[in-house]
Amino acid sequence: MKTLKYSRQRESIKNCLAARCDHPTADALYASIREEFPNISLGTVYRNLNLLVELGEIQKLNFGDGSDHFDSRITPHYHFVCKCCRQVSDLPMSPLDEINSLAQRYYDGVIESHTTTFYGLCQTCREKKS
Repeated sequence: MKTLKYSRQRESIKNCLAARCDHPTADALYASIREEFPNISLGTVYRNLNLLVELGEIQKLNFGDGSDHFDSRITPHYHFVCKCCRQVSDLPMSPLDEINSLAQRYYDGVIESHTTTFYGLCQTCREKKS
């Protein structure tokens, strides 16, 4: 396996993502990273994010809004997306492994894992509508 040369920019991208819990897009991370690296290009951010995904160090997620979102938490977990403000958050619950067994009953192949995203209104948007 090829070893990667250390990159301050890549490390900064990874640390910035780890400090956030909002599942940012590459554009949002780019805006944050530019504070430390004013000359960094959006292409560099995209390339490094995709490399980190390929290495299994972060996740790339799609919530149907046309943008890829990134998450430094790679252990199995569920997400909630507010249909009003589009905020993405982690749900503090353990993954339900029995879903894999249930789905396996309906599929001849081998089910190894699943992803689940819940949609609705966050508390802030719910309060605004009341």
